[in-house]
Amino acid sequence: MAGSEEADLEPRRGMPSPRLSFEEFRERYLRQFVDPAFDSIRPHLETAATIAWQAYAASRKSPLTRKAGSGFADPAYDLSLDWLAARQAILDAQRKHDEASKPRLLLINGSPRSEHTCPGEMSKSWRLLEIARDAIEQRHPCDIDILDLARLTSEYGRHIHPCKACFSTAAPLCHWPCSCYPNHSLGQTQDWMNDIYPLWVAAHGVMIITPVHWYQASSPLKLMMDRLVCADGGNPDPTLTHGKNARLAKEIEMQGWAYPRHLAGRLFSVVVHGDVEGVENLRRALSDWMCFMHMRPAGSKAEFDRYIGYWGPYATSHAALDDDRAIQQEVANAARTLADGVVEMRAGRIAQAGADLPDPRQK
Repeated sequence: MAGSEEADLEPRRGMPSPRLSFEEFRERYLRQFVDPAFDSIRPHLETAATIAWQAYAASRKSPLTRKAGSGFADPAYDLSLDWLAARQAILDAQRKHDEASKPRLLLINGSPRSEHTCPGEMSKSWRLLEIARDAIEQRHPCDIDILDLARLTSEYGRHIHPCKACFSTAAPLCHWPCSCYPNHSLGQTQDWMNDIYPLWVAAHGVMIITPVHWYQASSPLKLMMDRLVCADGGNPDPTLTHGKNARLAKEIEMQGWAYPRHLAGRLFSVVVHGDVEGVENLRRALSDWMCFMHMRPAGSKAEFDRYIGYWGPYATSHAALDDDRAIQQEVANAARTLADGVVEMRAGRIAQAGADLPDPRQK
């Protein structure tokens, strides 16, 4: 490799360090125990803070590991037990997908609103999801998984940590499933994605029902989308890159990367609703995103965007949904279209035009 090309692959650095002093770290760590109920164990919390600091200072991201073993490029590399468990769950989900006797559909509620926390009321997305589920159950015998992203706002210990954009450094640096979390040294734990990945993998069809938030996807939905980047071209063998060795990952990409599409072929449906603006752009963005991952639209009736109670009071938006029989029927039809498509696809009666044509460009 020529000298200039070597320089091109050198990771660029120069951002200010985020490292904390012991006092800063201790203050942040103990902030989660401000309740006076913890006062009786303050000395023990101080001990815990010191232990956590030591893990932070030593960057012990994955304290529990084992040798990768056979099936990996470097069998002697130490892999995180957390990642190995996540990988096994995905392998099990793929077998479930391949061997399923019935179609499996994943229905996703993209709204963060929940009656079980501050808003005090369920979301319209959840109501529409229930309509979709009922429509599928009445039409086909299917296994249905529900992913309610509102649990991020209403359930203790639910997190989807943000994507760290490893793919932008080099595709092989983005591992499938994501190996960025949990990061125990930074306290970035309780990440939900290791439970979410298998739901997508096991599904033959995916339906997203979501509101538009400020012309964009809701925060929980966008977090999940970003963390699914590893499903589209991600590296299933972290030993190839010796973990997060950026320079090595760059070299591997330049030698040629296959960009494995781990969710390819699954059908999808998208329903986006709003009250004032932005539904069409989000519906297009979600559809484009899944098509880019080599998923397939289930049909024209499986994708639509609508306003509910357009420019009406927020306080009566649920009543507006009660009165909007048309959108209720449209959601049911979208769900039926997805289910029909999955049944036809699994029976070999749907051919995707152009599926055999090679892509001149990857990601």
